[in-house]
Amino acid sequence: MTAAMLAAGFADPVHDAQQVFRAVMMGLAEPGRLQTIDRLPEAPRPLSGAAAAAALALADHETALWLDGPLAASADVAAYLRFHTGAKLVTDPAEAAFALIAEPARLLPLERFAQGSAEYPDRSTTLILQLTAFGTGPSFTLSGPGIAGTTRFAAEPLPADFALRLARNRVLFPCGVDLVLTAGSEVVGLPRTTRLSQ
Repeated sequence: MTAAMLAAGFADPVHDAQQVFRAVMMGLAEPGRLQTIDRLPEAPRPLSGAAAAAALALADHETALWLDGPLAASADVAAYLRFHTGAKLVTDPAEAAFALIAEPARLLPLERFAQGSAEYPDRSTTLILQLTAFGTGPSFTLSGPGIAGTTRFAAEPLPADFALRLARNRVLFPCGVDLVLTAGSEVVGLPRTTRLSQ
């Protein structure tokens, strides 16, 4: 990895990280509603700018990060994340506080990630998925906390059994994982409390 790539990241680290953190938190508070990241950091491929932004805003030296196959295969991605966050990269998804997924259509079963416990539900994994686009692909109806009535949501690519996976995840509440979906400069939150149907 070049010194220039290691130096890349947020143009204004404090302000940009705060803006991304707010976008992710608002996404989780209002599931299915698009939130925009104002300025994307540079990132080595195949890590997307939006997924990199989420990782840089959420992870620190106390964080365990898990990378799926395409991301784990890139030494540049590993070096970039270590340099900008200080996070520890782990090989077991059950040990991760955050998981970065470059191939969401091949997403591991959600049960493979940390589920938290009744006493510490926050000790679960938050999955950050890199998608191609919102508004296209399979369409779902979302309901639950943070949603007035219902809302429609579409994104691709996703696993064919995505709705079933989230239904199984939801019944584990207060345990279970939360998802942050990214595409372009936008993020959408799907917390464990969200009901999703087709």
